[in-house]
Amino acid sequence: MVKFIHCADLHLDSPFKSRSYLSQSIFEDMQNSAYESFTRIVDLALTEEVDFLIIAGDLFDQQNRTLRAEVFLKEQFERLNKEQIFVYICHGNHDPLSNKVGTEWPENVSVFSENVETYQTITKNGEEIYLHGFSYQNDASYENKIDAYPSSQGQKGIHIGILHGTYSKSNAKDRYTEFILEDLNKKLYHYWALGHIHERQTLSEMPQIQYPGNIQGRHFKEQGEKGCLLVEGDHLKLTAQFIATQHIRFEQAQITSDKTTKQGLFEEIQSFKASVREQGKAIYRLDVLVNSDQAISQQDKLQVQEMISDYEKNEHNFVFIEDLNIVPSVESRHPLVNEFSQDLINDDNLFERAMNDLYLNPKASKYLDNFSEFDRRTLIQHAENLLKEDMGGE
Repeated sequence: MVKFIHCADLHLDSPFKSRSYLSQSIFEDMQNSAYESFTRIVDLALTEEVDFLIIAGDLFDQQNRTLRAEVFLKEQFERLNKEQIFVYICHGNHDPLSNKVGTEWPENVSVFSENVETYQTITKNGEEIYLHGFSYQNDASYENKIDAYPSSQGQKGIHIGILHGTYSKSNAKDRYTEFILEDLNKKLYHYWALGHIHERQTLSEMPQIQYPGNIQGRHFKEQGEKGCLLVEGDHLKLTAQFIATQHIRFEQAQITSDKTTKQGLFEEIQSFKASVREQGKAIYRLDVLVNSDQAISQQDKLQVQEMISDYEKNEHNFVFIEDLNIVPSVESRHPLVNEFSQDLINDDNLFERAMNDLYLNPKASKYLDNFSEFDRRTLIQHAENLLKEDMGGE
């Protein structure tokens, strides 16, 4: 028997875009969220008395890495070391070996080199485990090293492959170390611990080939629960159970209302927040569909937004509505975004041409976020709302 935790894409100190409208306590929670999530993962490892922890790449966030992040990880690894729990790390495109870690890890931590290598360990129950993997030497590694992974054919023990890479059928833009399932299946491993894709995915159950996703969402493209996989079993069968550890969730929701007054809308939104508060801290994109053809003025919307934000400052489990969209339900039946084909929305060249004039303006560009991170459907919806507001004011 073996029991271990598989996580990836910690991205400690990954920057959150400026949110000056947040209270200080909520903003600090956001900045600490990845640290809190990884602390919970270590807590889980100790509670479950696992044999080891696998981190499949991107502990840090490249140039944003701080001494604080390194000291924090060392403290967490030392907690595991006291209970003789090993840690196996491969570095990915956001924390390549060329960006050297100045901190010396405890003796229970093993880091894969730039060449595929194997670490051997024995579980508390005497099971022999072989872990195969490599770390990125540079941040843009397109080199495919799958062929260098040894086959387990004829070998004893449980074999685990660790790979920070891109599944060929994924929609990932940065396609580092791309692979197909056949490449992995040929190695006859019992488990593949993947990293790089920030969405939880099971690519195969026999053998287990798993992306755990990142441990903490950072924006609305990374919605829902985030965490790690608790894996256990033997050489005949391993099972992987997802465990949510995120400190803050990013979510999207829609509610309907018969109210058109500021007070009525405020009460409806407060009621929604109360219904989801027990699920933990969250930042929401909320659509409120009003059962009326009566237009809601922009001034009223702003006042409702300010009121619902003020009420979250002192909540432990805050539910912050970052993006509030109040529209008559009649208008919502035929949104503008439905007039665009998905191929047109996904056309990178068209999108870049549309954004170039704005981003090449030196006076404007310094205030703008990286447009490659924008949700394009949301941009279209936002543009539609602006058009409606302009038309309503004429």
